[in-house]
Amino acid sequence: MTPGDKAITCPFDFSEGLDFDPSLAALMDRDSITRIRLPYGDADAWLVTGFEGVQQVTTDHRFSRAGILEHDYPRLTPEPIVSPESINVMDPPYSSRLRRLASQVFTQRQVDQMRGRIIRLADTLLDEMALQGPPVDLVHHLSNPLAQHTIFDLLGVPRNDWVETQQKLQRLLATGPDSRKTAATAKAELRTYFGELVEERRSSPGKDLISALIAAKEGEDVLDDQELAVMALTLTLSGQDTATCQISNISYLLLTRPELLKHINSRPEALTDVLNELLRVIPFRKGVGIPRVALEDVEMNGVRIREGDFVHVSYLTANRDPERYPDPHVIDPDRPPAPHMTFGWGGHRCIAVPLAMAELEVAIGRLLERFPELRLAVPPEEVRWDTETIRRFPLELPVAW
Repeated sequence: MTPGDKAITCPFDFSEGLDFDPSLAALMDRDSITRIRLPYGDADAWLVTGFEGVQQVTTDHRFSRAGILEHDYPRLTPEPIVSPESINVMDPPYSSRLRRLASQVFTQRQVDQMRGRIIRLADTLLDEMALQGPPVDLVHHLSNPLAQHTIFDLLGVPRNDWVETQQKLQRLLATGPDSRKTAATAKAELRTYFGELVEERRSSPGKDLISALIAAKEGEDVLDDQELAVMALTLTLSGQDTATCQISNISYLLLTRPELLKHINSRPEALTDVLNELLRVIPFRKGVGIPRVALEDVEMNGVRIREGDFVHVSYLTANRDPERYPDPHVIDPDRPPAPHMTFGWGGHRCIAVPLAMAELEVAIGRLLERFPELRLAVPPEEVRWDTETIRRFPLELPVAW
């Protein structure tokens, strides 16, 4: 980094509804690459905000995820969320190998076969919601349990373990300064738990994702036990992180934007396109995720990134790049389809995108079909939002019909 440059302190703790973080908006208005300081880690980082810049960083092998493991890298949580063995902190060719094997389980054909299980889980939850009667909390009745039940059910986690496993996952995502020890303990316990589950599935395979991942092979190459355990933990984290937040966030937007709800109800075949537009614009997390480190000097947009510098990208700002999306802050249900970065980009794009989209399509589609008169049971300003983790979602979403 250029000597004398002062980093901008970025707590990225904005949690007011689904409004865009003003600090991120301000960074978008600056040069595309800015030096920032995050709450944790012993170094500053560069932040890349533009779509093309994010594309470059996420596909250029001169920027390494694996290289960050040697350092106390800049981040938002006291304890690093990812395990050192996770595919999320690997570089090609190692990450490419794992992705090729794991992606065999998440082809569109495979996910289409899982859809029936997701529908049954959703319908059971909606039956219970109808029986409860309005007003009910949609987060409690649908968003949280559907995401949790789906990934636990698909991984073959025994139902008796669901509550305890979920509690440990929540501790791992905490951002408070006093949460580091409990987060580290939770991560270690989860890795051990999934390791034991892998051993059980090797001796007694079933119709679950862990068994399918065990069976995945390319030639003679297969995933070993450690890779499988970390993969299961990563899927549990990312699956819930996306689905839990986004079912609630999308529902909130639909219930506070009647024109969007009307659009879907009048054109149910457009549901997937509308969901993608909402995924593009929703600030599904706070700030940034996992950084990369420059393996050599790189020139980007007039800025020299030095070897050893940390580089963060913002998928949130890339999704609102005006050079990529006309009127980027406007939710346009008729916007022509264009790939967004909500599921990542390049070699670290989420391999389970087909599963995530299936969950969202089922959750929102069945919800609106079952409750066509659904509405918020409180004024929007009374909805409480998460302030304790890196995620953006309503803690409760009271609805009536």
